[in-house]
Amino acid sequence: MTGPLRHALAQPPSAEGPAPLLDYLLAHSALSVEGTPGDWQGHVLDLDFHGAGGQTLHLRGWVQPSTQGWLLHLLDIGDLLLERQQAQQRQQAQQFAAQISEQLRLCSLFRLPEVLHEQLHALAQHWHIPCLALALLDDQEQGWHIHGVYQAPDAPQLWHKDQVLGTGLDSLNGNAPQALTFTQGLGDHPRLQRAFGNSEGFVVPFRDDHGVAAWLLCGFYPVRQLAPQLSERDWLQLSAALAGPLLGRLREQQHHHQLERLEALQGLLGTGWWELFPQGNEIQLAPQLALNLLLEPQTRRLSLQAWLALIHPADRQELSSRLQELRQGKPLLLCVRLQRADPQLPAIWYRLQGQALGIGQNQRFVGFMLDISDIKNQEQQAAAAHARLDNLIAHSPAVIYVQRYVEGALQPTFFSDSLQPLLGWSLNDCNDGALAERVHADDRDRYFERNRQLLREGAVRSRYRLLDSRGEYHWVLDEARLLRDDLGMPVEAVGLWLDVTDATLAAEQIRLSEERYRILVEDSPAMICRYLPDLTLTFGNRPLATYLECPPEQLAGANLGDWLSAEQHTAFVQRIRQLTPEFPVSTAEINLQLPGREHAWWVWSDRGVFDAQGRLREIQAVGRDNTEVRRSQLQLMQSAKMATLGEMATGLAHEINQPLNVMRMAIVNVLKRLNNGEVQLDYLQDKLKRIDAQVQRAGRVVDHMRVFGRSSEIEQQPFDPAQAVEGCLSLLADGMRGKGVELRIAPIDFKVQVRGHVDQLEQVLINLLVNARDALLGRREQNPDWRPWIAIRTEHDPQRVRLLVEDNAGGIDPRLLGRIFEPFFTTKPVGVGTGLGLSVSYGIVENMGGRLSVSNTDEGACFCIELPLVQSDQITR
Repeated sequence: MTGPLRHALAQPPSAEGPAPLLDYLLAHSALSVEGTPGDWQGHVLDLDFHGAGGQTLHLRGWVQPSTQGWLLHLLDIGDLLLERQQAQQRQQAQQFAAQISEQLRLCSLFRLPEVLHEQLHALAQHWHIPCLALALLDDQEQGWHIHGVYQAPDAPQLWHKDQVLGTGLDSLNGNAPQALTFTQGLGDHPRLQRAFGNSEGFVVPFRDDHGVAAWLLCGFYPVRQLAPQLSERDWLQLSAALAGPLLGRLREQQHHHQLERLEALQGLLGTGWWELFPQGNEIQLAPQLALNLLLEPQTRRLSLQAWLALIHPADRQELSSRLQELRQGKPLLLCVRLQRADPQLPAIWYRLQGQALGIGQNQRFVGFMLDISDIKNQEQQAAAAHARLDNLIAHSPAVIYVQRYVEGALQPTFFSDSLQPLLGWSLNDCNDGALAERVHADDRDRYFERNRQLLREGAVRSRYRLLDSRGEYHWVLDEARLLRDDLGMPVEAVGLWLDVTDATLAAEQIRLSEERYRILVEDSPAMICRYLPDLTLTFGNRPLATYLECPPEQLAGANLGDWLSAEQHTAFVQRIRQLTPEFPVSTAEINLQLPGREHAWWVWSDRGVFDAQGRLREIQAVGRDNTEVRRSQLQLMQSAKMATLGEMATGLAHEINQPLNVMRMAIVNVLKRLNNGEVQLDYLQDKLKRIDAQVQRAGRVVDHMRVFGRSSEIEQQPFDPAQAVEGCLSLLADGMRGKGVELRIAPIDFKVQVRGHVDQLEQVLINLLVNARDALLGRREQNPDWRPWIAIRTEHDPQRVRLLVEDNAGGIDPRLLGRIFEPFFTTKPVGVGTGLGLSVSYGIVENMGGRLSVSNTDEGACFCIELPLVQSDQITR
């Protein structure tokens, strides 16, 4: 071996002298030197030798014979092979980058994230990168974030999509790729140590007209060992192939979204841009603005005159003048109205703004139009409403005021115009404590407490008197609210004064009137109260409390039904239920069981109070004590009953004498037989039985007289009117017949019930029969052969029963029919009768809810007693 080659080749380990050629060659080159050197002659040999430094030597040579054997001539071609390999790698990287760029440019925006992931995957597999990511600036350009990432299945997770990296990458050189090495927590870039997991990494920047716009991050990647053939230029090209198209597509998408948002915003706001071209006096409009101005869809550019024709004539001249000023460089700001076909339609207002851009021939005139119709219309409505409000406040009794909080005090700073006509003051008249001096002396404590309460609670409502400029006091209702700042400190008080002088004086008059009314009610001899439909008292005056023997304050809540019997309570409630808004008043006599008394009668008048739906809410009642009158009526009835018994005395004596005469004759006959010794047992028994029957007959008459003579019961009870007919006949029938008066009694073949007192109805029938008997006997004295009669018959329907008493005495003088029931009126001779019989009878029937009437027939008079029937459910109750 001669030349530099002998120093570059590695000596075989086992060679002590010259060694075989194969010991210097790499294994794959041994195939090129098989056979003898003669076989190699004429061939170019590319052989790889072991280098002295452990590297491989790439040599090219040929053989030729020599005197001593064969000569192998070798040339070092390592540099040529390296350049060739680098060229191939560069070509592959360029082809790979072109493929990546094309995929990202041609895919849809919807598939862009998926295609980016595929390209990262391909790049990582091609150059054996365990973790690969692409980092972009966020939207606010305040830091970097992971936009796309690929991770080998066997590699630990280093990054994830949308991970925020912060600003650590800004510390790197953005012009060339850099290998990052972190050893035991030390390195050139400690801010990136955690982001790369404290392991070796590699970063490649991408620059465009915005500066460094992306970084290609390679994690767990010793680039010098795994990709020594790639140059910095190749890595920059790969980074540009990924980031360039991606950023272009993303910026295109962002720009598209901005255009969409701009168009949507223009449509929502009714706005759009415009540009004036002074050379041709033309205006170009934004599409949305042209649509809002009701132009044709294809209209984008129109003449200046056509554009001015869209403006209302009232604003057209001013706009034309302002456009001339715009050409001179003065900014344009104007509000104009559009010309509308129908003048009755609301105006459409636009805010027109423009400015000049550039200078000289490159100068442009641009601006925008904004629909402000809502704002303008609201301003006009607010101005009109404000004018109406000012006019209303100026002519109303209300005064609006503002008081500023100054060092713990409230100082007036504003009064509405209504202050002058109300009190005759100005703002200056209320400054420096003058307002407190105008408050009535009796109300100043209340006024100062009003100020303290306002500062303490934030709101106040007070009433006091203020002195006006004429020396008269006005009652004002003061309502105010305190306004505070963000720290809770008082700023000012806003309130109003309302003149309530008339209302206050009227309220005072009402109070005095109510006081007089209360005194009148309390001192009234009548019983006055209010109660609910269930008879619960809500108010009662002192006379009512006195009658009920309880304190007046205990009346509220008491139930009026507690002093009524069951019958009276039922009738009372039924009467209340019959009240209606059309007929709200009802009057009746009620019977109460008062403490310490047997019974009391009140004449009671009710008036119902109804709500808007016609429901009974309350009853107002007035009553007076009718007990003495009622007792007098009962005494009168009893006296009339006794008078009737007196008038019946002759007939009753006959009724008793007849049994006595029969008994006397029977006793005489028995004694005569006993004296003659002719008494037989059968004869004696017959006479004793006759005597017993006559005794019973006399006893019945006496018993009925005793019952009839008693006072009536307090409570009315249901009874059959046939009982009264039978009782009346038991007392009068025999006497009538004894005096030759025929009784024509129609049988009663039905059973009904009426409510009242059976003895009182019997008294009425007795009065009618006795009056008829007297009239008949008086007429018979004039005509002894005439045969008198009295008829009693009954009729009924589902609602009423009628008892008719007729006679043939010739009737009553028609001129006297109207007075027949008056007290003390009688047609009998002086000294005969009391004149109360028919009057008392009329009252008895009326108290039973019925009616007593009289009429003349062909033969005499006919008295009719008409009584209401008691229904079956009322009898049960």
